[in-house]
Amino acid sequence: MSSAVRFGVNYTPSEGWFHHWLDFDLDSVRADLDSVAALGLDHIRVFPLWPYFQPNRTLIRPRAVEQLVHLVDAAGERGLDVNVDGLQGHLSSFDHLPAWTRTWHRRNLFTDPDVLDGQADYLRTLAAALAGRPHFLGMTLGNEVNQFSAGPHPDPDRATADDIDAWLERMLAACAEGAPGKQHLHAEYDATWYQDDMPFTPAQAARRGALTAVHSWVFNGTAQRHGRTSVPAEHHAAYLVELSKAWADEPHRPVWLQEVGAPQPLVPAEHAAAFAEATVAHTLDCPDLWGITWWCSHDVSRDLADFPELEYGLGLLTNDRRPKEIAHTLARAARAHTYAPAPRTTALVVPADPAARSRCGPGGPVFDAYFRLVADGARPATVLDVRADDTAHLAARGITEVVSPEQVLPVPRGIPRGFPYGTPQGGTRS
Repeated sequence: MSSAVRFGVNYTPSEGWFHHWLDFDLDSVRADLDSVAALGLDHIRVFPLWPYFQPNRTLIRPRAVEQLVHLVDAAGERGLDVNVDGLQGHLSSFDHLPAWTRTWHRRNLFTDPDVLDGQADYLRTLAAALAGRPHFLGMTLGNEVNQFSAGPHPDPDRATADDIDAWLERMLAACAEGAPGKQHLHAEYDATWYQDDMPFTPAQAARRGALTAVHSWVFNGTAQRHGRTSVPAEHHAAYLVELSKAWADEPHRPVWLQEVGAPQPLVPAEHAAAFAEATVAHTLDCPDLWGITWWCSHDVSRDLADFPELEYGLGLLTNDRRPKEIAHTLARAARAHTYAPAPRTTALVVPADPAARSRCGPGGPVFDAYFRLVADGARPATVLDVRADDTAHLAARGITEVVSPEQVLPVPRGIPRGFPYGTPQGGTRS
C-alpha cells in the first residue's frame, strides 16, 4: 500500500557538538532547528549525553531533563517530531559512560543489578518528562550500545544473548512505563547482523521494540571491497532493511533506516549527493519502510579536537548552518518521493543460527549472492533457512520463489557446489 515515509536527520548541534548540554543555549538550538526545518524534513533524533544527565546513579539532573523538554518543544514548534536516544553511550568514536559504571566502580552495563536499576530509572524519567508532548515519537534505548558488549571494543562488558534479551525487555518496559503508547525501540550498529559472537542478535533487533532499526555505514568493508558506486555500496542500506525482515515474526513489521551517511574519503564530498540520491532511491524500493534519518544535521566544528576525520564533514549543513548539495538532495527526496513499492517475490535464504551471521556480512556468501541478484536486476527479499519451506510465512510476505546462495553464486571450476567460497563474487558496476 502507498503510504508516507518519514524523512529526518540525526541532530548534531552546530555549537559545541553534544557537549552543548553543558552550556545549553536554546537560541542556538532554535537556529539549528530552523535550518533543519527549512529542508522540509519532518523529524529529528536527539542525543542527551548520559553522564551529563545522570552523573550519579541516584541523581538524574532536573535541569538537564528540563533542557531536553525545551529542545523537544522547540522542534515541535517547527513541525519536527522527535525521537530521543537515552543511554549515550557511544557517539562518533567517543564513549560517554557515567563514572559510576567505570574504573573503580566498574560494573557490567547489561547485568549488574544496580546499574540496571539506574538505567531503568533514567529511561523512565526521560520518557515521562516527554510523554505529554505531541511531537515526541518515543525513546530509542541508546545509540549502538551493542558496541559495548563485544569486540572490537577495547574493554567490553561481556554478556550472553539471554542477558541482552533480559536487558532489552526491562529497558523497553521502563520507557513504556514513562510514556505509554509511544514508539519505543532499540538500535545497534551492523555487528548485530554480521558478527558471529555479538550477543545482540538479529532476532532481538527484529522482534523487540515497536519497530526494527538499522544503521548503514559502507565503511564496514563494503566500500573498501567494492567502491562507492558499486551495487553493494549504493544498495547497502536497502540490503540491511531487507535482511532484517528475515528474522521478523510480523510479516510487515516496519523498518527504520535510523542512520545512514556518506563517510569520507570512501565517499568523497563531491560525490556525497549522488551517493545519497542512490541510497534513498534504493531504500524507497523496500516495502514496510518507516523512514530514513540521515546522519547528520550539522558538521562537527574544526574547533573540536580528536574526532576521526570523516566525522567533521558528515553534516547536511555546514557548521555555520549553510546547506550543502547533499542537503538539497535529501530535501528534494522528502518533497517528491512516492512510496508504493511492489512486493519482493524472490527471497534469498539466510542462516537462522546467529553464530553463522558473518555469512551475511561483506565477503560472505549471503552478502555476495544478494548483490549478484541485484546486479542481475532482481529485487530480493530474505528468508531464514528454517522458514524457507513455510508456505504460510512465504505467502504472508508475498514470496513466490526461494533461492540459496549456492544457487546464485558461480562455483569455481573444479569445486563441487556446496563447498565454501574462496573469492567474493559480489556484483559491481562502474
